[in-house]
Amino acid sequence: ESDASDRRANLLWLTDEALLVCKHELGTVKNKPTQDLVSVEKRPVLVENDPEGCSISHCPNIGATIKPCTQTYKVDEGYSDFIRIDGKRVCLDTVTGLTNGTPPGIVKYLVRKPGQDLVEELK
Repeated sequence: ESDASDRRANLLWLTDEALLVCKHELGTVKNKPTQDLVSVEKRPVLVENDPEGCSISHCPNIGATIKPCTQTYKVDEGYSDFIRIDGKRVCLDTVTGLTNGTPPGIVKYLVRKPGQDLVEELK
């Protein structure tokens, strides 16, 4: 499965307006920015740990023995290796990690929209 970000030369920074979803597509992550030093279009940029431990709402993966995605876990990849704000790595549009949905250890969350399209990091 290829994502648009794999085909681009640059990676966009995430803001609090970014749309992160669980792999079930309808489950949306509630962003919680932790810094206010840097913004893009007056929206705070997300930094390291911001996507972790966030609530997910509207996941359609519901059933008798099926747990919907309700929380994000640790980011597996998608933090900048080069750019930091107050010592924390900037979140890029390649952010992905696991959710607490079923099956355990399988369902990921990912970025559908970065929340801005002006500021990017060279790949």
